[in-house]
Amino acid sequence: MSVEQVTESVDGLQWFKSSYSGSDGGDCVEVAAGLDAAYVRDSKAAGDGPTLRVGRGEWAAFVALTLG
Repeated sequence: MSVEQVTESVDGLQWFKSSYSGSDGGDCVEVAAGLDAAYVRDSKAAGDGPTLRVGRGEWAAFVALTLG
């Protein structure tokens, strides 16, 4: 499995908020697609919180399982 916390800057990515996130400011997840990975973060701590880097294969498996 290829998941790691990102320590380098991920500026320049276009972030998308999950459609499952509520509009009341509750649990919100954002995802951005990079060339070699997907990036996931908590939208409430987007500027200074942790960001996870997930390999393309692992992300594809997660999406397939979630939509399956």
